[in-house]
Amino acid sequence: MQYNPAARSFEVSIRIFTDDLERALAQSNNGQRFIVRNDDKNDPFVERYIRKAFVLSDAQKRPAEIRYVGKEQEEDATWIYLEIPFQGKLEGYKLRNEALMEVFDDQVNMTNLKFTSDKKTFLFKKGQSVHTL
Repeated sequence: MQYNPAARSFEVSIRIFTDDLERALAQSNNGQRFIVRNDDKNDPFVERYIRKAFVLSDAQKRPAEIRYVGKEQEEDATWIYLEIPFQGKLEGYKLRNEALMEVFDDQVNMTNLKFTSDKKTFLFKKGQSVHTL
């Protein structure tokens, strides 16, 4: 998650193992089978899943707008790209990252945040899926 001052937005790249993503999509869509590829028709499902799992919210708990840019499948992983328009300071903002936590009890998600000159790394897991930025 990196801030682009020219675009006034965070550019987010999320890497998920493709078989884990397919399993999560199936679980959240009544067992429907998914095969994730670059030319598939699964973007609406991936977008809906990521919007639920990855949420940036302000001090008033209002979720930030997220623009789903797309996904790119490579070997055994899928990259999911998002843009989050942002202006101001991060004070009071919280990030929730629950991707795959409903699939794996021991899931740990790492998020690297670059904002101005600050670089921070956050670890998200069950029971600790929200961090104050």
